[in-house]
Amino acid sequence: MSSSSTATAPAPSRQSHAKTLLGTGIGNALEWFDWNIYASFAVYFSTQVFNDDNPQSAFLETMAVFAVGFVARPFGGFVFGFLGDRWGRKRSLTLAVVSASVGSLIVAVCPTYDKVGWLASALLLLGRLIQGLSHGGELPAAQTYLAEHAPREKRGLFASSIYVTGTIGLVCGLVLGLVLQGVLTEDQMNSWGWRVPFLVGALLGVVAIWIRSSMEESELFTEHMEAVEKQEAKKENILVAVLKNWRTGLQVIFLTAGLTIAYYVWSVSMASLATTTFGYDSQTAFTASLIGNVVFILVLPFWGMLSDKIGRKPCILIAMLGSLVLSIPMIKLVSGGEGWQLILAICVQLVLLGGFLSHAPATYAEMFTTDQRTAGFGIPYSIAIALFGGTAGYVLTALGDPYKFAIYAMVFLVLSALTVLTLPETKGKDLR
Repeated sequence: MSSSSTATAPAPSRQSHAKTLLGTGIGNALEWFDWNIYASFAVYFSTQVFNDDNPQSAFLETMAVFAVGFVARPFGGFVFGFLGDRWGRKRSLTLAVVSASVGSLIVAVCPTYDKVGWLASALLLLGRLIQGLSHGGELPAAQTYLAEHAPREKRGLFASSIYVTGTIGLVCGLVLGLVLQGVLTEDQMNSWGWRVPFLVGALLGVVAIWIRSSMEESELFTEHMEAVEKQEAKKENILVAVLKNWRTGLQVIFLTAGLTIAYYVWSVSMASLATTTFGYDSQTAFTASLIGNVVFILVLPFWGMLSDKIGRKPCILIAMLGSLVLSIPMIKLVSGGEGWQLILAICVQLVLLGGFLSHAPATYAEMFTTDQRTAGFGIPYSIAIALFGGTAGYVLTALGDPYKFAIYAMVFLVLSALTVLTLPETKGKDLR
């Protein structure tokens, strides 16, 4: 863990809590909208940008690009982490939104495979890589910015807004999917309807950029940089600092592994997986995923407040062990083929995972010092997301057996739970 000889409370921010929550929330929601509509609409555009001779193969290739997008996230964590820790959290946040919008625009205007062949697949990959870079930088920067502005005794509650706003972005994508399914035919969805959400995401980026341009820099970061300029603090190379703190980096990776596998399956990819793997119609799958994520939004603040009361570690263990124990029962429930079963399984798993995701931004921020809080967390976190979250949907589809996948997820949930035991309790901790 990063350490300091003295710990001081962060200076009070001149910026209102409402503006802090709005500024981080609007861009965060847009990032999640852009990032997750790919998984939700993959079932429609897979045969448009890949060879449609074998639809199942085309879907697998599309999910492989989904996974490849995650490969860019560690690079995004480094690039935007460097910006955040050297040039400011605000600049990093603004640039991340710009990149996300560009990536979505590329996907929105991507030509089809039957028109340009492999170039269509290459452009899809390019758009996804740009999205990966931006998302790899957005989440660490947003989490750091919010944690440094939040009151220490309510940091878990404030942190829950990250996944609340992010999931709102995800839900907006699902709602848009339901609307498009209701007004367009199947052929229209396959031919051009899938482009609409990507175009919407690109256009909304302008709004997020405007809002973030008026935000104030973190007081804690500003004071740190003033100390650096006065040579009261050492300005060390970001990558060197992260490598020196490799133990904490490994804790971030192992802590995130099981969580991200479970989360990306139950929250992000289930709308497509329920259709391609479990035999649900797309309308039922989208509706179930929508309901599950709305329930998730509602429970996050309660988990965040609970973590401020009883601690981060107890909440994380409830989330990890609860999801582990119910992995196979919930997969069995989904396999039943009834809409209510899919809804219940998604809700149960997301309510449990909220025990960690609600306060995760606070927990991660409390593991690092100000000089490397963005990059120190962002790089190992993005590596974990790339290795485990980005491949979850592909592994499930490739294995072809949901019970084998449940066992795969359970192994990493155990690893995450064991990692929690190596952490000190940090609720109410002064950020340094």
